[in-house]
Amino acid sequence: MCGIFGYVGRRVDAGSLAIDGLKSLEYRGYDSWGVACKTGNTLTIQKETGKISAVDPADFGTACSIAIGHTRWATHGGVTKENAHPHLNETSTIAVVHNGIVENYEELKEDLKRKGHTFRSDTDSEILPHLIEEELKTRDANTEKSESVSGDFTAAVRRACLRLSGRYAFLALHTESQTLVAAREGSPLIIGVDTDGYFIASDIPAFLAHTRTVQYLDDGEMIATDGKTILFLDIRTGHEVRKREIEISWSVKQTQKGEYRHFMLKEIMDQKDSIARAINQDEEEIRTIAQAIKHAQGTFLVGCGTAGKACVAAEYFFSVLAGHHVNYAPASEFKLFHHFLKPESLLIVVTQSGETADVLEAMKIAKAKGSKVLSIVNVQGSTVARESDYTLLINAGPERAVASTKALTGQMAVLLLIAYALADKLQEGKLLLLETSEMINDMLNPRYVEHLEALADTIKRHENLYIIGKSWNYPMALESAIKIQEVSYIHAEGFAGGELKHGPIALIEKGTPCIVLTGKDEVTADILSNARELSARGAFIIGVSPERKEVFDEWIKVPDAGAAQAIVNIIPIQILAYFLAVKRGKDPDMPRNLAKSVTVK
Repeated sequence: MCGIFGYVGRRVDAGSLAIDGLKSLEYRGYDSWGVACKTGNTLTIQKETGKISAVDPADFGTACSIAIGHTRWATHGGVTKENAHPHLNETSTIAVVHNGIVENYEELKEDLKRKGHTFRSDTDSEILPHLIEEELKTRDANTEKSESVSGDFTAAVRRACLRLSGRYAFLALHTESQTLVAAREGSPLIIGVDTDGYFIASDIPAFLAHTRTVQYLDDGEMIATDGKTILFLDIRTGHEVRKREIEISWSVKQTQKGEYRHFMLKEIMDQKDSIARAINQDEEEIRTIAQAIKHAQGTFLVGCGTAGKACVAAEYFFSVLAGHHVNYAPASEFKLFHHFLKPESLLIVVTQSGETADVLEAMKIAKAKGSKVLSIVNVQGSTVARESDYTLLINAGPERAVASTKALTGQMAVLLLIAYALADKLQEGKLLLLETSEMINDMLNPRYVEHLEALADTIKRHENLYIIGKSWNYPMALESAIKIQEVSYIHAEGFAGGELKHGPIALIEKGTPCIVLTGKDEVTADILSNARELSARGAFIIGVSPERKEVFDEWIKVPDAGAAQAIVNIIPIQILAYFLAVKRGKDPDMPRNLAKSVTVK
């Protein structure tokens, strides 16, 4: 949610860099944007509602070597230019861009008003430049380290942080200092290290065209940099913190659309290769994790949204393949189950970004109980990855579309591999997944995609759509509904096939599209019986199956992938959702009201 970008260094096109960086962060979701550049002792500000896509970086002509930018997703206050970031103090000498929520902003705002401050926006974020200004009026006796880079300004920012409650990440600059200051508590900030200066952003794609060398800012830390040197500080103590540099393996090409019209379709098609990358894991590490699950006194799975559906599928993987029980809860609900945790428990968290607020909160709860944490994550060096006892990267590469596709199948592939290892059948599982990857490569051909585009044309005017599945296809029915909802805005719902008679079948009318997910296993007969129940009520049955069945009005052929059927079956639904969005005139990469990484609770 929201995107932050900053640059300070020897380059004099910092404003253009900020525009380009914000464009690279559009996938995070936003409704307004803004940039602040410092030239001499003055700030040049540009803020707008709407999209930054059409803005030409060259139009931002101010020559400056320090700039900050922001894409805002409204939380406090509506979508207006006044509420867009950067926010300034009254004298326009301090500019701040901010992600997160200041939970005690009302109390701080009233205190600042009593001291004579006035406010222009309805946001909680605007208190930050005013709070820093107030703190600049005093000196911290414990700022020797920070003064070597930025003097009083860094000390003032640190004192302001000590007064904040909630999760935040922000950048601040001051007209009287050639220093960029950043602070973090709960929301991500990453530093890009270049020979000409330093970048600071919410995510790596913002500066990947310039450097792949990064440093991570952890919770409770801040940095001050003048573009030549950088200092990491502990917010609470003011003491210096040592950091190492990490090289990121992502390439710029992976973050570009290439021949595709949208990132979503590109990322769907990348599943020809991404599943094979996901299972390219250290076998001994997989076996070690399987043993940890086997001996844990309670194993719990948590995730949010699409990652949560991967977790539900994993419940079936562990049960059917390894005869082992695991418990799933949405990360946002996990704190209600903390009573069952003990030091011998294991928490498995699944997340694409590694920065999801509710997942991090679940980890915090588990660690407070002494439990171990395994993360299955896409972003190397993310907060979740750094704070886990075990980490497996799914190696999907950058995922730019808001709707997750290749990350989901990578997550399921890794979870399936662990389930096979738990059953002492790791090589069998690896062979199955390699064969599945090859079958997906064959499946994703132009004729197949055209068939799904034609089907989208057939059903695009329907406002209600239902999906059923059984066993590990049940969570894929839930995930199918999420995909169709979030990009096409069709009301879609997923159900376990056997639950139809307990209420949902009342929704079926003549011509209602109903998707049936199935494979060739012991539950096939049951789900086909459910499909016939729908057909008898007039539903238009779309079968996703290795074999055509009489009950299907339309058939989407998929390979027979055995225990990996859930991975195979979700892919044509991703493509169908994509074309439903396009044919209904929606942007599948940036659906309304949604953000790629939900970093606030």
